[in-house]
Amino acid sequence: MTRELLLAAFIMGVGLSIAAAGTHLYQGVARQQAMLRLDGRSLWGAVGHLAMSIVCGPYIMLHMGWQHEDDSTLSMTSALIGALVAFTWAFVTGLFFMSFYVAFFR
Repeated sequence: MTRELLLAAFIMGVGLSIAAAGTHLYQGVARQQAMLRLDGRSLWGAVGHLAMSIVCGPYIMLHMGWQHEDDSTLSMTSALIGALVAFTWAFVTGLFFMSFYVAFFR
């Protein structure tokens, strides 16, 4: 059982690492903040934002969970829900990229 738990943690780590790297790469190249969105000036712009939201979503959700309230306090509920969604999403993202790696590069 420990082996399966460590494998799941490794997959989440891969997903979160890819999401963080993709977020910082997007912000550096596009010169705008990465956020979950579907808008775009054209169809290809909207598809690009959708792809960025899917890949970079876990990292963005972690940051959204740690936002401060109006009185400069941190909402524990917001942080826990953000972390739950982010790590679940990171597992799916990591599973996708690791499956892609195993299918094409091994």
